Amino acid sequence: MQGRVEANMTKAVNIRHEALPPPTRRGLHRDESAAYIGVSANTFDKMVADGRMPLAKRIDGRKVWDVRALDRSFDALPGGDESSQANPWD
Repeated sequence: MQGRVEANMTKAVNIRHEALPPPTRRGLHRDESAAYIGVSANTFDKMVADGRMPLAKRIDGRKVWDVRALDRSFDALPGGDESSQANPWD
């Protein structure tokens, strides 16, 4: 049993580190949305709550995040612009 648990844990770790293919649907559920931007589901929930990520749309009671809205919110996050970062050598 322990061998199976370790194998499953190893598999889960490998999945997190492998490159994810781009989404094939416009709407993603919570776990897919979190993986899409590269954070855990709990971190994604915090980012939605504090406004860094968009609110979900409701489709028949199911929460779905729009990939385009995720992209816009991700683009608005700070960082990534090397021209605005201070040079440690200056």
